[in-house]
Parts: sequence; C-alpha cells; structure tokens
Amino acid sequence: MTTQNSEQLEVIKRGCSELLVEEELEQKLALNRPLRIKAGFDPTAPDLHLGHTVLLNKMRQLQDLGHHALFLIGDFTGMIGDPSGKNTTRPPLTREQVVENAQSYANQVFRILRPEQTEVVFNSTWMDTLNAADLIKLAATHTVARMLERDDFGKRYRSNKAIAIHEFLYPLIQGYDSVALKADIELGGTDQKFNLLMGRELQKHFGQLPQCILTMPLLEGLDGVNKMSKSAGNYIGITESPGNIFGKLMSISDELMWRYIELLSFEPLNIIRQWQQDVRNGGNPRDIKVTFAREIVTRFHSRKDAEIALADFEARFKRGALPEDMPEKMLYVEKEGLAIAQLLKQAGLTASTTEALRMIEQGGVKLNGERISDKTFSLPRGQTVIVQVGKRKFARVTISE
Repeated sequence: MTTQNSEQLEVIKRGCSELLVEEELEQKLALNRPLRIKAGFDPTAPDLHLGHTVLLNKMRQLQDLGHHALFLIGDFTGMIGDPSGKNTTRPPLTREQVVENAQSYANQVFRILRPEQTEVVFNSTWMDTLNAADLIKLAATHTVARMLERDDFGKRYRSNKAIAIHEFLYPLIQGYDSVALKADIELGGTDQKFNLLMGRELQKHFGQLPQCILTMPLLEGLDGVNKMSKSAGNYIGITESPGNIFGKLMSISDELMWRYIELLSFEPLNIIRQWQQDVRNGGNPRDIKVTFAREIVTRFHSRKDAEIALADFEARFKRGALPEDMPEKMLYVEKEGLAIAQLLKQAGLTASTTEALRMIEQGGVKLNGERISDKTFSLPRGQTVIVQVGKRKFARVTISE
C-alpha cells in the first residue's frame, strides 16, 4: 500500500465506528480512480441538524481525497418507511411530502458537499422501472429467518408486535440501490449496519464487487447523553442563526467538545492532536471551543457571521466573566420540562424556589447571557444552558430524562 493511500485510509477511518472490509478498501484505493461513495437519506426530516451532517462530513472528506459522492434521496423507500431502531412500523410518506422534503435536502446539502463532485440521485429512477416479477425475484434472494436477524425486526417478532410484509422490502431495496449505483463504499449510521450489509450481498448476487461499509456513530445532542434530535430538543440546526449555533456550541461540556470536533471539524488530524496536547499542557479548552464554533458557523453561514457571533457572545458574557471552574449539573426530569425556579434550586444556585423567584423578579438570573424575567419560564428536556445568578454564581446545566 502506497504512502498516499495509507494517508487516505487514515482520513477515511477518522471518527468511524467500523470499516468493513479494510483489506478490500485498500484494494479499491490501489485502483487509483475516484471511488463511488454512496449515502442514502430518506426525506422524512428535511431540516438538517449537526447530527445529520456526520455522514455528510465524511462524504466531504472523501471528496477532498478526490472521490465521487452519490447523495441518494430515497424517494421510493421513503414511501415504505424504514423502522430502523424503532419498535413499530413507521408511517409512510405521501408522494407530495417526499417531493417537498427531497427539495429541502437538496437545498441544504451543498453547504457541506462540493457540487462538482456530487451526484444527487433518486432511487425511484430505477425502482419505478421494476415490475412485480422483478420485486419477487429480489425478495427471493433472502429468507424470513435472515430478515429476523435484523435487531429491530427480531425484537418486534419476539414481543409479538406486528411486522408488515412491505417492511422486509426496505433493506432489500436499499441493498439494490447499491447494485444500481455500482457503489464502492456505502456510508451509514451504526443503526444501518444490516441494510448496508444487504448491499454487499446483493452486489455479489448480481456479479459486482461488493461495496465496503463505513458506519458512523450517532452524535450525542447538547445534553451529552441522548442522540441529537429535534424531538428531544437537544439539537443544533444548520439553518439556525449564527448566534444560536455559536452559543449552543459554547454551551457543550469540555469532554463533549472533543467528540464534536472529531466528527464535525474539517481540521487536519495533526492540528486536532496539537489542540489536545495544548489542553493537556494547561491550555484553556474554551479557546479550542471558540475556534471550533467559528469553524461551524463559517461553514453554514460565513466568516463574517462567525466573527459577529463571537463578538456578540463575548459582549454578553463581558469577556472573561465566566469562571474557569464553572460547575456542571445534570438534572433529571420526568415531565416535558423544568420550571426555572426549580432549575435554580436543584442546581444549587439558590437555597429555595422562593429565593429563585425573588432573584428572577430582581433581574438577577440569566440563561446564556440573556436576562430572564418570566417566573413561569420552563426549559425543555435535552437543553444545556449556562445559568448565572447574581454576579458570582454560575453553572452549566443540562436537563435530561
């Protein structure tokens, strides 16, 4: 393996959960041609957040190495509904919903991917040409027992929960997409491994070289615990304002910061290793967090927007006002959210809810630098905020389930 290909392999493996099969990928890289990199997205959630971009970032890294991205919008499979990680059948989308969501995806992905190295494809292009006999032949390539090896199907079967026949078609069609596209590598989340392996098997069945598989981890949200999602309220949307993106990134813990940098930053590995060494030598992780937040805001907005967001953030916190040893609190709630007075008491920032309400009334409570005057204010689960009471009491508080 040449030095150049060895360096490529290091970049490809960066941040990934699993690479199958590494020896086969080395052989593909040795061909010295652009590899066809496939990643599929069912257009069920058109507003992308940073969790969605983990796969897109890996595709961009592969583009930087000279490879060709196949951004597959599953407009056909989106009307089936993949239940990955779910214990129930996901409701299928209408054709109108699919078209609308697909356009939204297309409008957002080029904030990350290089248009000249990206081919946006829809699996209805080839699936609409298959007839009933073709689908039956495709279904004949696998048994029910094989399908039940998929974790979510197996759990539902064992617990006597319904599995619709059409759901078995989903992994088969995703696998057939790899055949139609002649994919060299397919990217997916760790929850997609069964479907990705299906692509390898079907490519072998149709006489193609099997694709390699690169699974990427699921990014934790701002709470550092649950997967980033809009429903959990712990997300950072890529279309949010520069100030919101910057402020949310600055609110994450120092430990979670390295996880985000590994999966979301485009900085070279040697630079990130130097950052880690600087912190081990006593450097302030907040400086690294600022650099990272500026990079992300620049990516989705502009360099000017990033500088304005930084200036605004520092102005709100009066440059250096945040203590270096700010405590971190994890508060667990069963309801949808936590009232501000309860938050202050449970975080140890006030002795009682009565004192908390008095401090709010006096204008002495701030969340992320913004003064809170509404005593009925409630924070949803999944939020991480910097809370200030008076001039000297601070805490980084995460509200979790």
